[in-house]
Amino acid sequence: MNEFMNVKQVAEYLDLNEKKVYQLANEARIPATKATGKWLFPRSLLDRWLLGSCHEGVMNDRLLLAGSDDVLLHYASSRLAQQLGTQALVGYTPCGTRQGLAMLARGHVDLCAIHWGQAEEAHLRHPALVQQYQGHRQWVIVHGFRRVQGLVLRQGLQPKEAKEALDWRWAMRQEGAGSQRALQEWLQTQGESLTRLERTLEVNSERELAAAISRGDADVGPGAQSTATEFGLDFVPLSQECFDLVMPQGVFFRTLLQQLIGWLQSPEGRELAARLGGYDLTQSGKLVWSPQ
Repeated sequence: MNEFMNVKQVAEYLDLNEKKVYQLANEARIPATKATGKWLFPRSLLDRWLLGSCHEGVMNDRLLLAGSDDVLLHYASSRLAQQLGTQALVGYTPCGTRQGLAMLARGHVDLCAIHWGQAEEAHLRHPALVQQYQGHRQWVIVHGFRRVQGLVLRQGLQPKEAKEALDWRWAMRQEGAGSQRALQEWLQTQGESLTRLERTLEVNSERELAAAISRGDADVGPGAQSTATEFGLDFVPLSQECFDLVMPQGVFFRTLLQQLIGWLQSPEGRELAARLGGYDLTQSGKLVWSPQ
């Protein structure tokens, strides 16, 4: 039996018309390759995709997270992984909001964490952002928590007002990161732009940013209050934001996802959130958007 199937064979196998198969392939919603110039579908991956699309499919023993970085989500995924041991794979790869969504669109991960502006506008901003990616019609947005966003500072550099930090050495996040977006919007309120700042380095996660500041490689950078707390750094609050979770609709029903949200709502999760500071877990786990 050939390891690969063509469009016609897949259409017959799935009882779909060929146009629909092309659509699924072009939207990266089905395992496929175009290395030869024509769509080919690995038979083994196609079977796994079929099973994984069921609520009780073979992928229920996996929960791969990507996207925005957060201390509390790190602990939640770590605790879940420890509890499950070899029974399931739980992994978290912080890479920024936009890269995480791109990975979700390609099917590389099961869930993407996002934050894209102030909390009051999240109900508009997050759906608008998500709808820029292929496959969004199969996704939902689940609220993780609110958190305080601002400036992470080297110890002892607490300014009288945030604008003093403009003259310090900055650690930057990559383009497409929610914290970098928050920094740009704050700068606009000050009549400034990124070109005004002295950039010493660029990092791909909040923990990398905090580590760089702790080492003395930079004085300040954009991040969450909890990140500053974890590294013993100072912090200037600027806004509150919604930290939400984007996933295919089927993932929402997985036991692993519900266990992850359950930990956030548990006494242990709430106690840690209080110690880190800046969190509001009131609406954790609430479905906030689904395609019409």
